[in-house]
Amino acid sequence: MRTADLLPLAVAVPLLGAVVLVIGGRRLPRVAIDSLATAFALLEVAGLVLLWARTGDGHAVSWVGGWSPVRGESVGIVLAGDRIGIGLALLTGALVLAVVVYSWRYFDEPPVQHAGVFPALILLFEAGMCGFALTGDLFDAFVFFELMGAVAYALTGYRIEDPRPVQGALIFGIVNSLGAYCSLLGIALLYARTGELGFAQIGLKAAGHRGDALLAVAFVLVVTGLLVKAAVVPFHFWLPDAHSVAPTPVCMLLSGVMVELGVYGAVRVYWTVFSGPRGIAQPHLRAVFVAAGVLTALVGAVMCWQQRHLKRMLAFSTVGHVGLFLVGMALLSPAGTAGVALYVAAHAGVKAALFATTGVLLDRHGSVDEHGLHGRGRDLPLAGALFALGGLALAGLPPFGTALGKAVTEHAGEDRFPWLPAVFVLVSAATGGAVLRASARIFTGAGPRPRERCAGPETTGTGEEPEIRDPQRRIPVPMLAVPAVLLCASLGVGLLPAVGGALGRAARQFTDRTAYTAAVYGHSVAPSSPVPDTGWSAEGVLLSLASTALATLLAAAAVWGAKWRGAARVGSVGRAVGRGVVLPLRRLHSGHLGDYVAWLAVGVAVFLVVMAV
Repeated sequence: MRTADLLPLAVAVPLLGAVVLVIGGRRLPRVAIDSLATAFALLEVAGLVLLWARTGDGHAVSWVGGWSPVRGESVGIVLAGDRIGIGLALLTGALVLAVVVYSWRYFDEPPVQHAGVFPALILLFEAGMCGFALTGDLFDAFVFFELMGAVAYALTGYRIEDPRPVQGALIFGIVNSLGAYCSLLGIALLYARTGELGFAQIGLKAAGHRGDALLAVAFVLVVTGLLVKAAVVPFHFWLPDAHSVAPTPVCMLLSGVMVELGVYGAVRVYWTVFSGPRGIAQPHLRAVFVAAGVLTALVGAVMCWQQRHLKRMLAFSTVGHVGLFLVGMALLSPAGTAGVALYVAAHAGVKAALFATTGVLLDRHGSVDEHGLHGRGRDLPLAGALFALGGLALAGLPPFGTALGKAVTEHAGEDRFPWLPAVFVLVSAATGGAVLRASARIFTGAGPRPRERCAGPETTGTGEEPEIRDPQRRIPVPMLAVPAVLLCASLGVGLLPAVGGALGRAARQFTDRTAYTAAVYGHSVAPSSPVPDTGWSAEGVLLSLASTALATLLAAAAVWGAKWRGAARVGSVGRAVGRGVVLPLRRLHSGHLGDYVAWLAVGVAVFLVVMAV
């Protein structure tokens, strides 16, 4: 089989699996359905590993149906994979496999007529995400984007007997659909200007036109839908609401890979379409995206620290880290891209593992409330160890891959933005510290039971319905084995130099617009920039240790701070900051759809003004 033939199979295999599961779900026992879902997930991972190995440091291009360009003009559908795109598809496949295995015993036995629906939706979700990562056509990217979104809405509201998941899915669906309409309008503007839909083809045609307001508006509109999916501030409001009600296996995919695909899509569109000599100016775009990334990272970190609902805590942690990913990509350099690639690969395993252990708590105790679970997790020592280890990895503890990705990204940006490492350290410490604080309280009973706060709206996490039938059962082995394997994989990203080397070469390739365009048209071009260094450095290790130490101190202060000398003075300062900063932020996350749509409109307007000036 040719390498190019593996690209369509990356989409076709999970689609076929979804069809088989929907049809067979009415006739097959639960064990057979789980086995089929696992087999299709394994087959997808095997195909993507083979595609990754065969593609090497080049590109794999497939014109579906043989509709290749004639005299430079194309009407066919093109799939174009480089190691960043294929790597994201492989990451998606690996997480889907983990979710399928985790879900073997997670849900109670559904009605016979619906037995295959959940794994079928998971595989359909996988098809949309893999297709989005591998497409070379802007309109097909929109199609896969919408497939991914529609399935995500259905998975979020999977428990239709509870009104909360349905409401969360509706907010998720409406906000993301409005963002998608913006993207579709931007695609229409580009098609009217260039008469093309392929990334490479639009880029070539756009390079022949003078950069003007139409090009800037098209860029803003296309990227808006992607930034909504990535949960970049102020487009992020849907994400914590969706995570707090979605089934835990679904949260593993939403935070582990879906939001990262939004960042990938925005930067892919820039490099292939708008980075030409007459495209969007790099310094201007860099400043805008770095500012948006820093704002997103800080808002996510502050809101993460304020949460007691564990799923919302992890969701806001995702918002914070997405901000860091956007900052790294906004550096518009191979080194920044390499750092983010390492960070994303390791973060996916850590965040999925944290959600998986949260699912164990929900399985056993029917709650995800940090305060209400105080000391009740003592009977789950392995889950507690995995949760604490995930918090340390999130904070940037070496040699986890999160620490390596953080270090490489910090180093890539510190020459242009000397203050950038401080942002990375603070955000990593706040998000990791929140997880460590919850871990100490829940699994060891450390510190006094937290007092109830009366100021402002708060989602507690009490009164949750267990997602299994018998919460007194023994914890199934897959629900503990899967997070352990995911954390080991994150550790491997930091320990295996071959991973960093491959992603460094992939980042150089990803940022080379000329090489991408040549590959789509059947040519090859030598790389034009050096491979960035993706190894450990003394500075990176020290900064990672600093963020880990700060996370530990923050967690200890939250748990035992009331006993320390000067705690009253510190507490008064904290209350003042809470009233001036935290409380307004919490009130903005109102849960009202109208508020979120208004912020979407404000964000698009500001983005348009900033890019047009």
